[in-house]
Amino acid sequence: MKSSLIIGVTSLMLASGAAQAAEISVIASNAFRQAYLELVPQFEKASGHTVKTTWSGSLDIKKRLAAGETYDLLIMAAPELDEFIKQGKLVAGSRIDLVKSGVGVAVKAGAPRPDISSAESIKAALLSAKSIGYSQGPSGAYLVGLFQKMGIADAIKDKVKVSVVGQPVGNMVASGEAEIGFQQVSELLPVKGIDFLGPLPASIQQITTFSAGQFAAAKEPAAAKALAAFLAAPAATPVKTKHGLDPG
Repeated sequence: MKSSLIIGVTSLMLASGAAQAAEISVIASNAFRQAYLELVPQFEKASGHTVKTTWSGSLDIKKRLAAGETYDLLIMAAPELDEFIKQGKLVAGSRIDLVKSGVGVAVKAGAPRPDISSAESIKAALLSAKSIGYSQGPSGAYLVGLFQKMGIADAIKDKVKVSVVGQPVGNMVASGEAEIGFQQVSELLPVKGIDFLGPLPASIQQITTFSAGQFAAAKEPAAAKALAAFLAAPAATPVKTKHGLDPG
């Protein structure tokens, strides 16, 4: 796989004109983090470029960009990324879909494992849990609506705990702050001290596409384009799958 990625990135560099080494600045949401951290060193080795990455949650990314911060490449949920294209902060037509991610469920390691096989069992688990954790990102926004659709938003509102920006929900679960936690599968898998129960059942699952887009004010547009294409390449699929993601 690595040789295929190296060949691919070399071709991308030649096609894009990114022949000289550059430092690419990236701001990215955490859902793609583990796969990204494995793939980027391969890109750097093959291309000679270096990649400087700022990690943050969706809400914080929106605040940073609204305040005028700019980078070469943005990686975040596709709907939010599309909004930045509409605003002119990202180049029209530069969106490249990287991965798809579902919402997963976790409890503290060794704790009783509730049934999560159906919408009704999830509802029962939520009602019986002493505390419930979710994030401020796309999965959290979805869960707020899901709780309302289930008709349990008022019943559980006093035991809901929302993670702070940059704090994985899994950490809240591992510490006992949240008895049950929900977040993107790829963000739960690397957390120690939890038992990953699996994804939400298909009937209530929410799949989010995470994409890359080039900043209109990018200092290294050609290198950023090469990085985005590298991360989206079919040869990167095994790394994505290993970290609980599907190719975009």
